[in-house]
Amino acid sequence: MKKTLLFTLAIMLISSVSFATEISTTDYNQYSYDLITAQTSPFCMAIVKGDTETVKKLIELGSDVNKKSNGMTPLMFAARYNRVDIIKLLVEKGANIKTKNSKGYNAMKFAKLSNAKEAIALLEELS
Repeated sequence: MKKTLLFTLAIMLISSVSFATEISTTDYNQYSYDLITAQTSPFCMAIVKGDTETVKKLIELGSDVNKKSNGMTPLMFAARYNRVDIIKLLVEKGANIKTKNSKGYNAMKFAKLSNAKEAIALLEELS
């Protein structure tokens, strides 16, 4: 009887610890996501989402096509997420293809790291 009770209590304790770990991991992941999106400009978030119309509108309203957000230029975001139409638009509006981030990565490097084949081809053509 004592062994069964002890075993049951041990199972309950292990279950509650793993449940608590799941909650804290979920909270941490949400915190990380919130931190990333909080640091990324709305202009670059529109690029990440592939919202070409919003990107065009924000450029019309004066968004700087070379201003870094979260350490990356808009062109780097477009290359990383294989947004070919947006890459064309950004370059047409004066985006600098050769700009590098603090690690020395340019838009081409982000495209290659993401295996964004269409972006790589376009950036090679534009270089």
